[in-house]
Amino acid sequence: MSGGRRGILTGGTWCADYNRTVSHWPGEDGLAELFEEERHGGGSGCNLALDIKHLDPAIPVETIGLVGDDDDGRYLRATAAAAGIDTSQMMVTAAAATQFCDAYVSLSSHRRTHIFHAGSGALLTPDHFDFSSTRMRYLHLGLPGVHRILDAPWHDEANGWVVVLKKARAAGLETNLELASVDRALMARLVAPCLPHLDFLIVNDLEIGAIAGVETIVRDAPDQAACMRAARAVLERGALKLVAVHCPAFAIAVTRWGEGVVLPSVAIPKQEIKGANGAGDAFAAGMLYGIHEGWSVGQSLRLAHATAAASLRSISTTGAVLPWRDCLALADKWDSRDY
Repeated sequence: MSGGRRGILTGGTWCADYNRTVSHWPGEDGLAELFEEERHGGGSGCNLALDIKHLDPAIPVETIGLVGDDDDGRYLRATAAAAGIDTSQMMVTAAAATQFCDAYVSLSSHRRTHIFHAGSGALLTPDHFDFSSTRMRYLHLGLPGVHRILDAPWHDEANGWVVVLKKARAAGLETNLELASVDRALMARLVAPCLPHLDFLIVNDLEIGAIAGVETIVRDAPDQAACMRAARAVLERGALKLVAVHCPAFAIAVTRWGEGVVLPSVAIPKQEIKGANGAGDAFAAGMLYGIHEGWSVGQSLRLAHATAAASLRSISTTGAVLPWRDCLALADKWDSRDY
């Protein structure tokens, strides 16, 4: 391991997800039927931390976040502790309620719609991030666009995300950034100054297109060649070692050393799918775990697909992720999509 470092530190969004299954997503003034409702942890800091622990309970995981002094905050801290995540830097504030998200999954399309309240997330600042004592190897940070102070300029830097990434690298961590489904222009503006301070970027087809300024959707479907162009363009704009791009049909990964891998996704049976909420986080967890363990890009991409496929079996973000060998076994059982 790099300098004796081992493990993953997640930082940023911890929110209470109120996951709801509905018959379909209605338009304004429309009506849909609610079938299922569950509370789970959500957000990039929560999801990847829990997914990594599901993949391999032995790997050290720490987190940095800010929750409210309320029932949702206590629930998130208890969820993290029960999973074996170090919560010593999961701070509590009385100034705001815990960030929460109403996460709707449509039974007709399996697509997700999120409506969130920033709450404590709006108060998170670069000063909450202390990397002086951690021995983790990687920082997984998110989510630009949903944290008011981190999204804004901080002293002489373009935004607080840059400050956190620079602090992490100075402390010896390698960095990855998780994105949210925010406006394309806002995403591009927030992420651009972060690129020189990232080692990895694991995003979806829409996100890579927004960052690169490339149209990755052609005839209403993700275009593999366009995704590859966008990934390579972003790779050249920063200090990145690897850019990975995923969508429902395929994923690609490109490296600074010229490697390019394309892999179709897992052909999970339709009857197994409960919802796509958290599938992107699961993909990132599989990819980052493989990289952490020294696997090849192709092997890491295969586990990323397998982890995402396993996660689709639950309406929650992390509830269906299994140990990594079991995720791969499911992927082998279902085989790959024809693409």
